[in-house]
Amino acid sequence: MGKVFEDYLAELQVDMVAICLEYVEDKAEDIFIYCSYEPKVYAFDVFYKINGNLVLKHNLNDAIDGTGGSNKYDTSEERQEAMLDIGLKNLKEINKTCEDFGRQMPTEIKLHYNVSNNSLKASYKYDLIYSNHNDLMSDDIFDDWFEEVNNSIY
Repeated sequence: MGKVFEDYLAELQVDMVAICLEYVEDKAEDIFIYCSYEPKVYAFDVFYKINGNLVLKHNLNDAIDGTGGSNKYDTSEERQEAMLDIGLKNLKEINKTCEDFGRQMPTEIKLHYNVSNNSLKASYKYDLIYSNHNDLMSDDIFDDWFEEVNNSIY
């Protein structure tokens, strides 16, 4: 039996998780991935829970400072861009898969991966989130989600 739409979608989402997990050298409790596609604009970003702290991708070392951790994360711009480029490539492939299967492309995908449980939860939206507001961008929605998760943890 051949692959179905959900198989392709799952593979691409798992690849997104894998590249984000590789970025933190498999040392995170949770990974939160944000994907957005609104009229020809793709966005991909990620934040992490490490040592009980919620941190953005460029602030990973803040989660180990003061914990006695001696290994620093490589958060160089080159490394961040490489990860984001792969995530965007996967998001574009999701869009192509949706087109190939005659499915609507989500305008927003939020993935939450719990590392210790090896569980992935996904939520999807199909309505325009920010492009119909002059004062909103995908970064604003990402920042709001970060704050929402941060407030629910603490």
